[in-house]
Amino acid sequence: MGLFAYFVIGGAFGAVLLESEVISWFRIQEMFRFEAFHMFGIIGSAVLVAGASLEIVKRLEIRDAEGVPLRLPPKTLGRGIRYVVGGALFGVGWALTGACPGPLVALVGAGVPVMVVAIASALAGTWMYGYLRPRLPH
Repeated sequence: MGLFAYFVIGGAFGAVLLESEVISWFRIQEMFRFEAFHMFGIIGSAVLVAGASLEIVKRLEIRDAEGVPLRLPPKTLGRGIRYVVGGALFGVGWALTGACPGPLVALVGAGVPVMVVAIASALAGTWMYGYLRPRLPH
């Protein structure tokens, strides 16, 4: 029964992605060609909601199930090369597939079965990073 709540939340999230046209290849291409504000508006509002949510968690000192306060560890940018390279790889993958990792399952559910290949590729890349992580500079 515990996993059912996650299924419902995931289904609702997929419905929101579908109705807001976030999973539309045409909307994504419009964004990358700077032809429409639609996706930038959605991404910008998501950033605002995430920022406000993090601030609320911080101010209310919300704790996890074990009573430990939720905190974000401070980031050290260094030279920032890993963020530029990671962001570029993410962007290239997004542009080539026409989908970021979030809506891949929603796309399969919406009748785009070829996205199973993108899901498998994302899982393989995640596994490879986990395997190589101890050998990478951090």
